[in-house]
Amino acid sequence: MQFLWAFIIGGAICVVGQLLMDVGKFTPGHTMSILVVTGAIVDGFGLYDPFVKFAGAGASVPITSFGNALVHGAIEELTNTGPVGVLTGIFKITSAGISAAIIFSFLAALVVKPRG
Repeated sequence: MQFLWAFIIGGAICVVGQLLMDVGKFTPGHTMSILVVTGAIVDGFGLYDPFVKFAGAGASVPITSFGNALVHGAIEELTNTGPVGVLTGIFKITSAGISAAIIFSFLAALVVKPRG
């Protein structure tokens, strides 16, 4: 049953993103920003962690979880170290994902001839 909910919830998040692009005529960049900010807002209200517990990978894999990680790290470090922790917490939590994106993008550019 856990796999079914992950598939349904993850698919629903993807459907929302696709509808934003097709019906709302948003660009992929705008759509990504909307989903990241939505994940951040939901985590700001403390609702994203229960959502991940319910949906598992369906909530932790889509781009909304990046917004969740940003806010979660900022709030955690704010309580631990004070106002400076807002900035350091964001980078502490998301640095592995950002680094992986940069490294794999570079490796893909070595293999595939970029256009433009």
